[in-house]
Amino acid sequence: MTVTIMRSPKCNLHNMGPEHPEEPARMHSINDQIISSGLEPVVHFAYAKPAPLQALERAHDKDFVKSVFDKSPQEPDERIWLDEDTIMMHKSLDAALHAAGAAVDAVDLVMAEQTKSVFCAIRPPGHHAGRNKSSGFCIFNNVAIGAMHALDVHGLERVAIIDFDVHHGDGTQDIVKDDERIFFASSFQHPFFPFCGDEPSRKDIVNVPVPAGTSPEDYRELIKHWFTAIDDFQPQMIFISAGFDSHAEDDMGHLRLVESDYAWITENLKKLAEKHSNGRIVSVLEGGYALSALARSVVAHVKALAT
Repeated sequence: MTVTIMRSPKCNLHNMGPEHPEEPARMHSINDQIISSGLEPVVHFAYAKPAPLQALERAHDKDFVKSVFDKSPQEPDERIWLDEDTIMMHKSLDAALHAAGAAVDAVDLVMAEQTKSVFCAIRPPGHHAGRNKSSGFCIFNNVAIGAMHALDVHGLERVAIIDFDVHHGDGTQDIVKDDERIFFASSFQHPFFPFCGDEPSRKDIVNVPVPAGTSPEDYRELIKHWFTAIDDFQPQMIFISAGFDSHAEDDMGHLRLVESDYAWITENLKKLAEKHSNGRIVSVLEGGYALSALARSVVAHVKALAT
């Protein structure tokens, strides 16, 4: 199965400071591990273009998008706080546009059958950005922008978004909650930031709150019904919000997953993509802040896509 890794050097221009866990070193660690794992010769690489304004506005309110552009700092030493965790600097908007653009370009590649699946190794992440807000390290919602592009530009009728980050994909749910073309599933430590996700929702939104300290075996049991629900929905493309901060080594959360768990999830999603979606998968990096664990988990995820 052909896998493309989508990336952009522009993503490393966003730097919220040496004490912030969402740092450029995340990309360096992933790139180094891809090389040392032997994956580099057997995957394709592509470079993202910035997302066009129309792509952003399919997922976000126009006034919100305009406000982000208007707030973008013009001076190298200027910093703007979008929320208590999210800072925008001189080059942050450029990075965010390329992160969102990676999801758009990934959709175009798989729809053109130039690749079966794409992993977007990008930052800043996106799944906490809602229809009209930036939040939780996220400026724009990359995966939702990609999903809307698949639906509205390529004419797909049904897509699925699967989020296994340690934090609930609250921004994604906010964007897709009333769109019955989209199946959304999220597993997340609970109670934990952003302290939501356990409320009732429509049939094709499947949230799985997971207690801190849950074992990998119990976690797998908790999310097994995802795959039946996705099978019933029959998506024509599967999107993954691939957050690796639920890894046992990541102190941003208190779950205990390891690389083999991410491979297991990916293998199950790939089977469903092959059944319903001609193998089409677009995976977008979200969290993951323990650098070695993040890089090893990404490699396990990409290897599972490629097998």
